[in-house]
Amino acid sequence: MDFEANLAPYAARSAASRGRRFAEPAPASRTEFQRDRDRIIHSTAFRRLEYKTQVFVNHEGDLFRTRLTHSIEVAQIARSTARNLRLNEDLVEAISLAHDLGHTPFGHAGQEALDACMKEYGGFEHNLQSLRVVDQLEEHYGAFDGLNLMFETREGILKHCSTSDAKTLGEVGQRFLDKKQPTLEAQLANLADEIAYNNHDIDDGLRSGLLTTGQLDEVDFYARHRTEVERAYPGITGRRAIHETIRRMINALIVDLINTSKARIESTQLKSIEDVRNAPPMIAFSAEMNREAAQLKHFLRHNLYQHYQVNRMTSKARRIIRELFEAFMREPRLLPPDYQTGLRDGATADQMRAQARKVADYIAGMTDRYAMREFRRLFTVEEI
Repeated sequence: MDFEANLAPYAARSAASRGRRFAEPAPASRTEFQRDRDRIIHSTAFRRLEYKTQVFVNHEGDLFRTRLTHSIEVAQIARSTARNLRLNEDLVEAISLAHDLGHTPFGHAGQEALDACMKEYGGFEHNLQSLRVVDQLEEHYGAFDGLNLMFETREGILKHCSTSDAKTLGEVGQRFLDKKQPTLEAQLANLADEIAYNNHDIDDGLRSGLLTTGQLDEVDFYARHRTEVERAYPGITGRRAIHETIRRMINALIVDLINTSKARIESTQLKSIEDVRNAPPMIAFSAEMNREAAQLKHFLRHNLYQHYQVNRMTSKARRIIRELFEAFMREPRLLPPDYQTGLRDGATADQMRAQARKVADYIAGMTDRYAMREFRRLFTVEEI
């Protein structure tokens, strides 16, 4: 069966892929991108996302989003949008499910802290770490390290990359040097991520009590849809009103994204993936929707992400990451054997860098609760 027969000519296809780093026999009953998706879902790093922070640390409540639930929501938005644009749903789903595999515990606060710790050793960036997870760190197969994903999946995972890092990554980093675009599926996964986190952060912020509907009425996009809900369902209140409002916001963003992207594709007359790579970004919101999305991001940054109660937790998170890193670098024998490089006194800069990267791998792979447990084990006398 040809699973990709109805795709647009500029969509990614398994048969036209740049392939895997290590050759494998073709799958018998699924496409190569379906195989990628399945490998990601069965990976250790994917399971760990269940206990990694999105905004709220896992133990703060059972109903807040985690990196896992966020990734599933991104995949749902991306896949339904891809179908409307006749893009490869399996590829966009694989990218969406893998895009946060390299995230540290404690969300962006954890990444910032680990990046600061790694400043002397090449830094830390979660997109690069996600690629490192699927290329090297997962241990499932006898023939190779990592998951051996298709080039287009790996390319989509690597959303951002500095020129200096791109030079070290070979073919998957070349587009950053050549100033070319990734597949439309990669572009779509990136914006589906934005749609998901902006809207579920509103939901989680309201559920936590850190945001109020009165505050959100300052945001034109929210206020307009809340008014529509109240007009359609007089007397509606509580969680039902919130869900109905957010549902309409997500729908409006997706419809705008589909219509704007279709218009761009048609005006550019794309015929192939090579046309996609040489064109400006094709998957985009309209100018008006960009304005409204920017207002929403500004509101969330100042009223949720910088809320004093969130800041208290992120301050603790930075301390946990920093002190774990310093302890492991000072005494690498505290690490599990697989993360020790045999560092000794008088080590060279390259040896120090290699050990630091191992420490970063270990910390980035932790869930929130495991990081807190490791902190107690190392620094609390009562813990063993």
